[in-house]
Amino acid sequence: MSEEKPTVNADIHEPKNAAKTPPPTRPEGEVILLNKPLGWTSFQAVKKIKYITRAKKVGHAGTLDPLASGLLIICTEKQTKIIQQIQDAPKEYTGIITIGAVTPSYDLETDPMNPMPTEHITRAEVETVALSFIGETDQIPPLFSAIKVEGKRAYQLARKGDDTVLKSRKIVLTAFEITSFENNEISFRIACSKGTYIRSIAHDFGAKLGCGGYLSKLVRTKIGEFDLENAFSIPDFEAKRRQSIEESLAKS
Repeated sequence: MSEEKPTVNADIHEPKNAAKTPPPTRPEGEVILLNKPLGWTSFQAVKKIKYITRAKKVGHAGTLDPLASGLLIICTEKQTKIIQQIQDAPKEYTGIITIGAVTPSYDLETDPMNPMPTEHITRAEVETVALSFIGETDQIPPLFSAIKVEGKRAYQLARKGDDTVLKSRKIVLTAFEITSFENNEISFRIACSKGTYIRSIAHDFGAKLGCGGYLSKLVRTKIGEFDLENAFSIPDFEAKRRQSIEESLAKS
């Protein structure tokens, strides 16, 4: 899991039949903390916030894959200028690595394959492997990613069967805590630098254990000083904004 270059979208229009409510006045823009739901793309979240806020300029500060949930920071208007600053901040995640098989995408976007025995794997071995990731390492991103290869997104090549190996990049993990290990599921908390693909960590983790592994759950909990605990669900954010508009109309 990693962040793309800052994405600012100014070309999404609301539906033609949308209710014409006066937009709230926020010319300086906002930094909005969202709890992105499972199944949504980051682009869908940006589109939704653009519609709710009526902002002309909207961007997110770091992609979350559709199969991941958690903290997604969206900036509007003048606050889009700080997207890069937010994106450069360290991140924290919780999730689950399932061992005993691999997937081409390193997560559940593709089906598990090559089942391997896991009965011999102990909690002590799992803890030892986790410690081996601490510090600066070279990581090869998954081919199922948004990285560009000769002008094309890597995932487009992967879906055509291309097995191009992407260039490695330096990443830093400052924490890799194993919170539970049960029924081939390793629950974890990771603190890492920008540009870290948690899917690749899951794949490499399984390789080090010798039994394969893939990411089966991921939640982003922190970006720099911003915490998921302070994030809105999309319905809650929409309800709050509607209430704000209604109160403004009542006063006018």
